[in-house]
Amino acid sequence: MAHRRATARAGAIAAEGPDIRRLGLGLLAGAALLLAAPVARGQDAVITAHGISTFGDLKYPADFAHLDYVNPDAPKGGEISQWAFGGFDSLNPYTIKGRAGALSTVMLESLLEGTADEVDAVYCLLCSTIEYPESRDWVIFNLRPEARFSDGTPLTAEDVLFTYETFLEKGLTSFRAVLAQQVETVEVLDPQRIKFTFKAEYPKRDLIQSVGGLPIFSKADFESTGRDLEETSNEPFLGSGPYLLDDMDIGKSISWKRNPDYWGADLPIKRGRHNFDRIRVEYFGDYEAAFEGFKAGAYSFRNEASSLIWATRYDFPALEKGWVVKATPEDGTLATGQSFVMNLRREKFQDARVREAIALMFNFEWSNETLFYGLYERIHSFWENSDLAATGLPTAEELAVLEPLADQLPAGVLTDEAVMGPASGARQLDRGNLRRAAALLDEAGWIVGDDGMRRNAAGETLVIDFLNDSQTFDRVINPYVENLRRLGVDARHNRVDNAQAVNRERSHDFDIMTHQFPMSYVPGSGLQQYFGSGGVEDVFNAMGLSDPAVDTLIAGIEAATTSEELAVRVKALDRVLRAHRFWVPQWFKDKHTIAYYDMFEHPETLPPYALGQMDFWWYNAEKGAALKAAGAF
Repeated sequence: MAHRRATARAGAIAAEGPDIRRLGLGLLAGAALLLAAPVARGQDAVITAHGISTFGDLKYPADFAHLDYVNPDAPKGGEISQWAFGGFDSLNPYTIKGRAGALSTVMLESLLEGTADEVDAVYCLLCSTIEYPESRDWVIFNLRPEARFSDGTPLTAEDVLFTYETFLEKGLTSFRAVLAQQVETVEVLDPQRIKFTFKAEYPKRDLIQSVGGLPIFSKADFESTGRDLEETSNEPFLGSGPYLLDDMDIGKSISWKRNPDYWGADLPIKRGRHNFDRIRVEYFGDYEAAFEGFKAGAYSFRNEASSLIWATRYDFPALEKGWVVKATPEDGTLATGQSFVMNLRREKFQDARVREAIALMFNFEWSNETLFYGLYERIHSFWENSDLAATGLPTAEELAVLEPLADQLPAGVLTDEAVMGPASGARQLDRGNLRRAAALLDEAGWIVGDDGMRRNAAGETLVIDFLNDSQTFDRVINPYVENLRRLGVDARHNRVDNAQAVNRERSHDFDIMTHQFPMSYVPGSGLQQYFGSGGVEDVFNAMGLSDPAVDTLIAGIEAATTSEELAVRVKALDRVLRAHRFWVPQWFKDKHTIAYYDMFEHPETLPPYALGQMDFWWYNAEKGAALKAAGAF
């Protein structure tokens, strides 16, 4: 599921690149199973296992010592610090009210946890084993008796039940709807065992992983404090995880300290991880100030999202003196789907010809060469940088999925190649695309008047407002606005502060804004939140897409029982979404562009699906002392 994070802008979209996946512990949720032992129980074959996979086997056996990509002997200590954009006024990321501080869920754990080297596997964390039938109609989680909240109280099945009921009652609307579709009953069998029974009609493939991924709250903490999941709070959740709130200056900085009494420190899945004594996040009002802060040593790790800065400004004294390391490790994750998104709730965007015309006026090639120093590749698919992206004409297998929906599909889905971001020439304004866009708007009834502006039959001007809260994104939007104005569109660049952007996004008060669609290698019910009709009023479905054909395709993806079947159905959905043309896809890169003060170390080989700087990197105390002595900080 896209699930619990109700905060509209979970991370800053700064400069040209996304920061959403850069804060946090950085591991993907996934799932897999190996050495699962069937146990006879009446007439049913019940599997008892230490994890579960969507399609295949688990990589790690039940007796694994540690994850392959960690250093199990990594020293503990030191601090790592990063930056975030804007500010915060809450520590509750599960409500649309307020803006949650960075890493506000770092103290929470779930029953199951994924790894950074598998895409469809999860392993027991708060549980020791799971039991389930081959049908996956239900699951029993056997909790670890040693699991403790940070106040020393035991984590029990009652806490798991309470968490489920709380999300069902007060979670984000679309998440509540999905959860209600999936779960029939939840039953506490004893203090260490809890059973989830799933609804007969719902596909079972991912349901164990879904309920096992719920972050577990302390029932006693909620009852004693009167905490309300729907309200903002400046008190952190009481959790069982490795970090606790250390200090915060509301809106300016927040830090988290490692819990020296963390109950799970010696678990195989935790060895070599959570190595920093302190994680600090400093907030900056704009990208330029944040970069200057890094140069001055205000924080120690930077994931650079500005190609201009990366290409031209990494020549400051700290780098020249060897205090700062600049690196480009491989990034094997999916592109985040960063794009300009049009608000389909607005009547002017109901016509696909208008949307196509708007997309034609964004010149990626010119932007990449002139603004981005050739650093990026174009996003074309919602599953870019993976084998799940639709390409060329639909295959026979894809047609078998799509043809029953023929009368509901956008034009060309069955007969044309997958929609691609339009190619443009070397000049900012591509005249060929200008002519194509003009013809489309003419057909749609938006005619150029004597003043050069386009109006419809009612005399209304075609006004398009770009909502933007990033100063460094100005250089991307302004040329786009200029191109649109050459087309006769009254395009406007509306610069607002971060708080205004958050509020307007949540209330759907925008024409076009930058948004992200972070998909999964094994997509499931989260697709309902991003693209389903039931999520049309939530923040994930920013464009307000409501399409019965898309809903049907999502249901088919959830019901896929093999990886081959899943891939065909995802590609079919990808084609349809792209044919709706509600987005103008932006860009991605398959490498991390990072810089950090030379006091951090990491395993020689990083896993494919996470950079992991806050998770399994560690602090070299000798190097840190040398930097301080040299005046780096």
